[in-house]
Amino acid sequence: MTGGTIETNLGNIEFKLLPELAPEHVRNFIKLSQSGFYDGTLFHRVIPGFMIQGGDPNTKETSLKNQWGMGGPGYTINAEFNPRSHLRGIISMARSQDPNSAGSQFFIVTSDSTFLDREYTVFGEVMVGMDVADKIVNLPRDGNDCPNQEAKMIKITISD
Repeated sequence: MTGGTIETNLGNIEFKLLPELAPEHVRNFIKLSQSGFYDGTLFHRVIPGFMIQGGDPNTKETSLKNQWGMGGPGYTINAEFNPRSHLRGIISMARSQDPNSAGSQFFIVTSDSTFLDREYTVFGEVMVGMDVADKIVNLPRDGNDCPNQEAKMIKITISD
């Protein structure tokens, strides 16, 4: 089982990847994680009762705050919608209106959100650390759902 750890400034989140459901999304996430792409990025969008979102390289620069949520790796990958439901603990890829626009941004579901099923690509599941995700999702936030306190991904480590 391939998985890993998202080391944050608020604690660690351990996850397993689901290549049988979304092989290209898993391959992409592993590649970005191992290259250090996510190191220093923020969970820039938190919505209590829903999810936390991160993985935007623009969040490494506070001067780019007006562009947070728009950054990516410079390419997109096609959707791999699958039957896995967006229940608490699921890791799924964020995207724009275009289903085939995922790149690097992902979200962790903190409350069952089945309305997302077959609309976003599920590629992982949190095994340990939902208490950390809960801490992040409940941070005070501004009008753009951006936490007032940094919720930083220090490093994502992939393990077999």
